[in-house]
Amino acid sequence: MPELPEVEVVRSGIVSHALGRVIESVSVLDERSVRRSDGGSARFEALLPGLKIMDVARRGKYLWLLLGDSAGQLLDEALVVHLGMSGQVLFKTADFPPEKHLKIVLELGAAQESATQLRFIDQRIFGGMYIDTLVETTDSAGASVAAASRSELGAAVLPSSVAHIARDPLDPHFDVAAFRKKMLRTSSGIKRLLLDQSVISGVGNIYADEALWQAKLHYAKPARSVSAAPTRDLILAVQRVMEAALEAGGTSFDYLYVNVNGQSGYFDRSLNAYGQAGKPCKRCLANGISSIMVREPFMGRSSYRCPRCQRKPRGL
Repeated sequence: MPELPEVEVVRSGIVSHALGRVIESVSVLDERSVRRSDGGSARFEALLPGLKIMDVARRGKYLWLLLGDSAGQLLDEALVVHLGMSGQVLFKTADFPPEKHLKIVLELGAAQESATQLRFIDQRIFGGMYIDTLVETTDSAGASVAAASRSELGAAVLPSSVAHIARDPLDPHFDVAAFRKKMLRTSSGIKRLLLDQSVISGVGNIYADEALWQAKLHYAKPARSVSAAPTRDLILAVQRVMEAALEAGGTSFDYLYVNVNGQSGYFDRSLNAYGQAGKPCKRCLANGISSIMVREPFMGRSSYRCPRCQRKPRGL
């Protein structure tokens, strides 16, 4: 599933192609892709035409289009885009052949270029688009809801379905001290906490493994046993990993993750932990030490670590 960097790459791509443009028409080609939208495809197709895309915001792995009426007045509903496991947002001209798994088409009015279609493609149909009511934030009300949002149009509001999602580590209002308080109140392992979107959002399996490798922490180390300094080091590691992934356009392991121009990210070439089982630990190798990365089962998935750098805690 796409994680924060991949979703942010898509968000910034939508900003580049669609900000300020008017939705002229909407076509839902698969009802399942709007299943979370009240009123289904009928209301979805009827409500959006004529509305202007005022901004594109994100929190964690969710992004949404803030909409305005013909007078530029911000509406109290937004268009949420959830990529799920295989969702793609592409921009194409109308004469471009439809993709095999095309689900939704938004026809955008002409700006400085010819009219463009925003296309939502989803092979596995775990994602979708839906209209959702905006509600006030419950954390630091008055602050921007999205770290990368370029305007304050969405200040202090976010879709109701996203209200339970915590701030992400790239959000300028992310509170390390508040995160540590949650760490001290749980018996969970540190990686399990990193994956809890109600505690810290946007972090998935790939970037959790990468950050834990950088911070030299075992994934099962009890979160409450991590002291203050290593906690700061871990959050810094998460931020560095995600910033590097953003620069590389995200991580692509197959054709399902692409940006809005259909291009794959290449951060997978820089991975130090995830998917590196059987290979030498790069940090140990740089220090002239031989240590081979291992893959271990974790929450129905896998965790990758260096057995020397990230030693298993006693008692586990």
